Amino acid sequence: MSSDREGLKAAFLEQHGLANAARIPLAGDASTRRYERLVRPGQASLIFMDQPPVETAPCPPDASPDQRRAAGYNAMARLAAGRVDAFVATAGWLRGQGLSAPEIIAHEAGEGLAVLEDLGDDLYARLIETGTDETPLYEAAVEVLAQLHQAVPPPVLEAQGASWPFLTYDDLALRTGGDMFLEWWPKFSGLAPFSPDVMAHWEALWAPIRARGEAGASVFCHRDYHAENLIWLPQRSGAARVGLLDFQDAVRAHPAWDFSMLLHDARRDVTPEREAVALAQYLAIRSEIDADAFRADYHALGALNSARILFIFARQVAGFGNPRYAAFMPRTWRYLERCLADPELAPVKAWFDAHIPPEARR
Repeated sequence: MSSDREGLKAAFLEQHGLANAARIPLAGDASTRRYERLVRPGQASLIFMDQPPVETAPCPPDASPDQRRAAGYNAMARLAAGRVDAFVATAGWLRGQGLSAPEIIAHEAGEGLAVLEDLGDDLYARLIETGTDETPLYEAAVEVLAQLHQAVPPPVLEAQGASWPFLTYDDLALRTGGDMFLEWWPKFSGLAPFSPDVMAHWEALWAPIRARGEAGASVFCHRDYHAENLIWLPQRSGAARVGLLDFQDAVRAHPAWDFSMLLHDARRDVTPEREAVALAQYLAIRSEIDADAFRADYHALGALNSARILFIFARQVAGFGNPRYAAFMPRTWRYLERCLADPELAPVKAWFDAHIPPEARR
């Protein structure tokens, strides 16, 4: 980290009366953000978020598809590029729905810095690893999604002086992850690059699935909703028992998308039985929706999401030299194959069977 960046952070903390807090680095993820815990004697700890301005620009609300392609991956995929104003505005909206996004203590969006409420260390993933019964955790996580999906998010999210356009997870955003699978899986697995005809067949199969995803884009979508980003807060009640993290990339999307993130969790095994119970719980709460259509969309968009996640991991390993992500790939392939068992997706399954042999699914 440059001394200039460190000086900027120190000045920010001093400005907000936190210069004397002990700073304890926290484990990072695949993003460009860094976190520290601020420990103060006799007071509650806080979280210090540092998002250096190193990513390509986010998507302007009125950008055309061609303009988004020219701007780069974040604009194409409608990612927030780590912007702190996206985090602050989204956190405020979530708290307004009675959900447990962290309070924002201080922020300077232009510098990429914020101090947040510390929701603790009880991540779903860590609790389950140490023997906590996962049933109430997943029931509460489904309750959050049902509550979110019954709300109508505004075109712009606003809170604490920050505003952020709430965009739709549209065809181009959905296509970007799938198409980059075609680019990166051969680089990772050693397969020959896919031919133009093979790629054209891929596009013909996914285009109608993406159309269903865009047509159904009607609800708040966290977009990274899984056991590493959910914190158990049993002292709170109802849906507020789930602490929410890393929601700055939220979009208006199909309600099945966050279910895929939760139940096709690349970092831990979610059994078919847990998946079935979670879907049944959601469909019982939202009895007004067509259950068969939802399940079909869940399988189709879940398959697309799994391919997108495989591209991300392949790029981490083959492009960025982060070999630890290879450990998540076999599990993600199993989720993809679980989705492809839906008879409606037989043509997509046939594409994978024809072009990616079992030994290249690792």
